[in-house]
Amino acid sequence: MRQIIQSFTFTILISLGISHANAAEKMDFWLQPQHGGNSFNRLPPNNDYFKALHHYGASWVRLSWDKWPTQQRDFLLGSADSYQGLVAEDVATLKRVLDEAQAAGLKVVITPLSLPGMRWAQNNGGQFDDRLWQDKQFWQQSADYWRDLATVLKDHPAIAAYNIINEPAPEKMGGLAEHASASTMQSWYQQHQGSARDLPEFYRRIIATIREVDQQTPVMVDSGWYAAADAFSYWPQPLNDQRVLYSVHMYEPYAATSAPNAKRQTPWPYPGNVPYAGSLQYWDAKRVAEYLTQPFNWAKAHGVANHQLVVAELGCVRTLPGCTTYLEDVLSVLDKHQAHWAFYSFREDSWDGMDYELGNKKVPWQYWQAAENNLPDTVPRHATKEFEPIRKRLEQK
Repeated sequence: MRQIIQSFTFTILISLGISHANAAEKMDFWLQPQHGGNSFNRLPPNNDYFKALHHYGASWVRLSWDKWPTQQRDFLLGSADSYQGLVAEDVATLKRVLDEAQAAGLKVVITPLSLPGMRWAQNNGGQFDDRLWQDKQFWQQSADYWRDLATVLKDHPAIAAYNIINEPAPEKMGGLAEHASASTMQSWYQQHQGSARDLPEFYRRIIATIREVDQQTPVMVDSGWYAAADAFSYWPQPLNDQRVLYSVHMYEPYAATSAPNAKRQTPWPYPGNVPYAGSLQYWDAKRVAEYLTQPFNWAKAHGVANHQLVVAELGCVRTLPGCTTYLEDVLSVLDKHQAHWAFYSFREDSWDGMDYELGNKKVPWQYWQAAENNLPDTVPRHATKEFEPIRKRLEQK
């Protein structure tokens, strides 16, 4: 009888679009190394987009919607100034995109760039929005937002995790220097623990609210200071939830990998001496490994399983001479740790800087014309030597 009931239940789940594995234990997806890409496009991606990423061998995509068109101030949120409920037509758009990803064979980690009280700077006139880290009323609004999101998305078979917020930085205006020493970070946290700048406590609050409506879906949490790989250093312990994934991003040394460097008359080299943490430091494969190993060391010291660590963004501006070397050095470290990762970015239609299928040359004028007119990007993509460090690993996966 039990077998008959289980079979009947499975049939119902399938009819509802919910796989048995999805219903039973979503964390299983993360037990093996998963490799993918980031989608931060201005237009909602379609099935062809997701199929192209999956064709390379990607198993997941980290999806953000804050650039997508909306009739409101902020997509899905309505307004980051005062959350009043999800925007129904935006929910429909997001669900349609998730359906397209599912049909292409990709799992999705949904990733807002904005929360109530923390509007993404590029949608905020270039200004960093610190309200979330000053006033806990925005914590409650963020919890309400995530409860609503989890309620409408928890049963979607494409969802592999909820990434609570992209690149939080409660430390930025709180008196802690970026890439400060571990002891300095820990001292800072002791002073701010319990305040609105307490990132671990913020995550605990949001996760508890999500768990009221969704016990199964993994939750991904970025470290502080824009998800820096050294910013878990001040966390005294991990979060009390076995379905948490701990995420960092890898662009260090930023002075050498970023768009501002590409605009310099003489770019900072990689490998080479680069400004970092207030001084000129030499960065090469060894230095990259030392830096990027920090979150794995933190996890090991605190009993966090290796499969709970994710490097959810990594990249460098493709026109820089050292970019391919840098990607190889970063990915070699992640190979060693058998880590999950997602490169930034796949076929982005509003910024070409880290779109490695474009090679190392400038994009044609029609790329920017399409962006200006909010039309689909039609510039052809293909595998290039700049994309090779990523492509060969996706293929192996």
